[in-house]
Amino acid sequence: MTTIIIIGGILLIILLVIGVIVSSNSEGAIVEQRLDQYFEGDKQDATDSQVQRQVLTEWVSRRVEKTSFGDRIARNLARADVKFKVGEYIGLIVISIVVGGFLIWLIGNRHPVSFLLGTVLGAFAPSFYVRRQQKMRLQKFNDQLSDMLNLTVNGLRAGYSTMQAMESISKELPSPISDEFRRVVQEMQIGITMETALENLLRRIPSEDLDFVVTAINVQREVGGNLSEILDSISFTIRERVRIKGEIRVMTSQVRTSGTVLSLVPFFLTLVLWFLNPEYLLSITDAGALCAGGVICAIIGLIGSGYAVMMKIADIEV
Repeated sequence: MTTIIIIGGILLIILLVIGVIVSSNSEGAIVEQRLDQYFEGDKQDATDSQVQRQVLTEWVSRRVEKTSFGDRIARNLARADVKFKVGEYIGLIVISIVVGGFLIWLIGNRHPVSFLLGTVLGAFAPSFYVRRQQKMRLQKFNDQLSDMLNLTVNGLRAGYSTMQAMESISKELPSPISDEFRRVVQEMQIGITMETALENLLRRIPSEDLDFVVTAINVQREVGGNLSEILDSISFTIRERVRIKGEIRVMTSQVRTSGTVLSLVPFFLTLVLWFLNPEYLLSITDAGALCAGGVICAIIGLIGSGYAVMMKIADIEV
């Protein structure tokens, strides 16, 4: 039975990796699917094999996306540029819960608490990855924003329209800023107004610096003015903000690293002790379940408050 469970877990991990690779390579299909929400009617030229393969995920996606929870998932996936639909992401969470539960159960002396711990870790693993991808992508976008503004200003001074300047951004700058502006150009080409396309861009990229740029473009389209001079001033401001943020990030890196490491050490030691000697940790229940729960809550509260204080010290607004 143990061998069967191990083989099944390995097969699930292999299928999960294959699914991630296949989904990541289907960028064109995902872009087309995301743009379909602006069209009316259903596609009639889909093949029978595609319908059979996607019927489950499409059904789950349609049901979930109608809720606020599904809309939040779709927004987070778009911000992280993860090539998953809502239904596929929920399926990934389910697989992660099952695989994590069985693996930790096998490693952790086959104790029910180990299975529960594995399911919790498996449930949070996909969302942790998505949040990490969001943060990294937003940081790269902000770093490229000043170059984007310089290219836009040069294009406008050379006689380009705003849309032509955005199209040059999508062709000449690297990802992720080129991907996002390519999406803006595609939305404008199918009839969406520039204001709506820029609002969608700001929804996918929640950047304060980008908000300045979008506001300047919208105001200029309403009241007029020299857009190249406005963006040139904003470019200087954003470039200085990026420089100062980089310096602050370097100076506060020690505080942030120390806070993260010190907060994770107790949990890491608890996991090691649980795998080595679970009876030692379970001895806390000898004093009663209420007392054990109070001690655990107090420990988690102290660790969380210490981490919050250290992160607050390192959080310097510019």
